[in-house]
Amino acid sequence: MRTRKRQYSRSHANRGKLFENLIDMTNNQYRNNNFADVRKVPPPLTILEVNKDQVDAKLEKATWVDYSGIYKGQAIIFDAKETKQGRLPLKNLTDEQYKLLHSWHCNGAKAFLLVCFWIKNKNEPEIYYLKFEQLEAAWISQSNGGSKSIPLQFFRDHCARIKSGIYTVHYLEVVGGAS
Repeated sequence: MRTRKRQYSRSHANRGKLFENLIDMTNNQYRNNNFADVRKVPPPLTILEVNKDQVDAKLEKATWVDYSGIYKGQAIIFDAKETKQGRLPLKNLTDEQYKLLHSWHCNGAKAFLLVCFWIKNKNEPEIYYLKFEQLEAAWISQSNGGSKSIPLQFFRDHCARIKSGIYTVHYLEVVGGAS
């Protein structure tokens, strides 16, 4: 079977939620192929007012992560982070999100981050799989006065890089040895 590499648009109009859109496309491909069932978790909202067909609401503080699902009979849960910097600031993850990942990890789920680095003058992003254990080490170090971010070089040296191919962002290939 021949696979085609997908190109990523770098235009400003397509930024913002582009990484999550790529993951959503992948999750749809996974579901359509009965490979896994991973869903986007909607952000928490507080409804302020309802007028006929119009609802006014505000976003609450992030207390849940972006995605959860099942793969090969095991629960998975993860958050998607993207940055234009050469590092991932740990402040991009709330305490509540970290605690949720920690809880699921302790109860046997695969908990992790997918981190997308938009590198200047590169045609496509560098996307990495950060295991919960790696996140936990950085989180503990930060709370003990260590670095408040994880440098891109750490990802290059110690994390699995996510490639595109038959699936848009084939992250499950590194999560659990998918074929």
